[in-house]
Amino acid sequence: MEIKVCIGSACHLKGSYDVIKKLQAYITKHQLDQTVTLKSSFCLGKCSDAVSIQVDTDDVISMTPENVENFMNQLVKKVK
Repeated sequence: MEIKVCIGSACHLKGSYDVIKKLQAYITKHQLDQTVTLKSSFCLGKCSDAVSIQVDTDDVISMTPENVENFMNQLVKKVK
């Protein structure tokens, strides 16, 4: 599974690096290093909300640092 996090100007200002840090911490804590690849990306086209992320080729969604853990918990359930 590949998760792309936008690091473009708008998302950077909205906290993309905080989202990345939270995602990295979750991946490490749950030993998902072999399953999840975290990548940065420039504009994913949904700049009006929070930080834009995309899982594989799914729709681009908005993510805040506070939502990362809940999002990842739901994502991991779908994969298992």
